[in-house]
Amino acid sequence: MFFQISFSNKFLCVIFECMSAFQFPNQTNFYQGKVRDVYTINNHFVVMIASNRISAFDVILPKPIPFKGQVLNQIAATMLQATKDICPNWLINSPAPNVSIGKKCEPFKIEIVVRGNLTGHAWRTYKSGQRILCGIKLPNGLRENDFFENPIITPTTKASVGHDEDISKDEIITQNLASLNEWETLEKYALQLFERGKQIAAKQGLILVDTKYEFGKINGEIFLMDEIHTPDSSRYFYAEGFEERIENGQSQKQLSKEFVREWLLANNFMGKEGQTVPTMSNEWVQTISLRYIELYEKILGEKFKPQELSNEETYHKIEQSLNQLIN
Repeated sequence: MFFQISFSNKFLCVIFECMSAFQFPNQTNFYQGKVRDVYTINNHFVVMIASNRISAFDVILPKPIPFKGQVLNQIAATMLQATKDICPNWLINSPAPNVSIGKKCEPFKIEIVVRGNLTGHAWRTYKSGQRILCGIKLPNGLRENDFFENPIITPTTKASVGHDEDISKDEIITQNLASLNEWETLEKYALQLFERGKQIAAKQGLILVDTKYEFGKINGEIFLMDEIHTPDSSRYFYAEGFEERIENGQSQKQLSKEFVREWLLANNFMGKEGQTVPTMSNEWVQTISLRYIELYEKILGEKFKPQELSNEETYHKIEQSLNQLIN
């Protein structure tokens, strides 16, 4: 690994301070998601700030993760640039380490999850004895982390409150979440993006296991939205030793947010009512941060350069970029 970053309790306390909401000229809306703050400008542009918040099982955990926002934003910006020949995307520029500005889209109320391997939620469903996932029939005899014969798409709803739910292609069309023609385009784009992501990962000795994509429309044209191929939206395995670990029934060496979910599961937390989020020590927060940085350096093949900007500096860079777009 390329990085070496030291953390102190004082530094962690500074990082944990929450960034207050900005107010931009011509701002027409503001939305705070689980990990992002989203500002709409003139109803045409979006300012997306990737915070250091971290969520799992649709719950925001109590402590932010140093540099997580920068890692997510810079990986996503690189991947959007690397896939813009496949389909149009929302990104215009990235004026600050954890900020992206792009076109405002009318989002589809679904997430397109593409899976190349039987792992995570798909494996838990399969292990329980179910063989139908989002309307797709899965064969018997698969082992955890086995490759599917071809990548499969397992969409979910996009819940504004609570948990996302699995949904099938037929249900999407019946519920008018997308037309048949729109679904065929979404399916085509998602599979092509996944294939490109696999190719990029393979060059770095990684396997892109599964990921999610979000799409929207501008004047009827479909655009790729949000982040892609980041540790929050994707799961990566190390290719070296993958087959041996499969044969030996061992867990895969991976780079993703799954290790956070596994820690929560081990501490009896799945985001259900009445459950309490386990205590996050500063040491555990540091470990999570370093894992995010590891993925950045591994998948992009370059050293991570932490950048710390004040709220005032961040605001100024965003304002300058917006002025160039609007004026």
